[in-house]
Amino acid sequence: MSKFLEIKQLTIGYSNPLVSGIDSSLELGEVGLLIGNNGIGKTTLIKSILGQNKLLNGEILINGKAIQELDENQIAQQIAIVFSKAEIPDNYTVTDLISLGKYIHYPYYFQLNEADKKEITEILRKLNLSEFENKKLTELSDGNLQKAFIGRALAQNSPFIILDEPTTHLDEENKLMILSLLRNLAKNENKLILFSSHDWRLAKEFADKIWWIKDQKLISGIAEEVILSHPELSQPTILNFNQSFFPPMIDAPELEKEMMFSYLQKNFDKDLRKFKLTFKNDFWDLNSDKFYDNYHTFQEIKQALEKLLDTRDIN
Repeated sequence: MSKFLEIKQLTIGYSNPLVSGIDSSLELGEVGLLIGNNGIGKTTLIKSILGQNKLLNGEILINGKAIQELDENQIAQQIAIVFSKAEIPDNYTVTDLISLGKYIHYPYYFQLNEADKKEITEILRKLNLSEFENKKLTELSDGNLQKAFIGRALAQNSPFIILDEPTTHLDEENKLMILSLLRNLAKNENKLILFSSHDWRLAKEFADKIWWIKDQKLISGIAEEVILSHPELSQPTILNFNQSFFPPMIDAPELEKEMMFSYLQKNFDKDLRKFKLTFKNDFWDLNSDKFYDNYHTFQEIKQALEKLLDTRDIN
């Protein structure tokens, strides 16, 4: 497979660099996942690939041509884009919006031919939007609206599709459906898919490559290799928002540990460092070295845990 997207020694940003020294590539038939914290440069990188941001250094090649050498129509023929926040055209129906994907192939005033109409009908079916084909966009749920914008990108028939947080407003069923559809498009129709997300866990199931922006650099590679070489990607992050709360020692797998920390933090404004919680054999053990000195707090924790799950006490 040839490299459809090549990035060489790229620096992106505005008055100051956001990400520097980017060297990476993606090929037709691949799915790439772009991850990173808010404000770290994900959308800036996407806009740079689209030719919307001036490059501070380096180059971006689309199908062998520098992005600066392509005009808007040429870029649209190569790349379809779905942003997480898009303006909703007044009085447009779902079919109207998806039909706009055909705009790049025709003059400003055009009529869909029968092949176009058949393709749009098929896109509606794939996205489970057939029953909403004549529904106004303003009347759709967030999830169905996002799917309609994805439908417009599919109708564009570009070899490269970029999606900025495409599953943000989708429930689990629609999220899995969209991601499965994107992967099938990559594999069965030889399209390059790049989507950004806060959820790195999508990578293992749906992405071939990870692009991870961290510390003003882009870490890239095969999804499994990037995860294995960066353990922080496979461990939940515990967020302490309660400054009056001091957690007990929690001995548990990372996911159970995160959930217990979250539960206690929401229910206690006190110092629990004299206690220990241990998860084993699907039970939680609660212990304190000085049980009688901490009896009342022990009972508070015990009662709180009993609301959440079965517990076993150790005195």
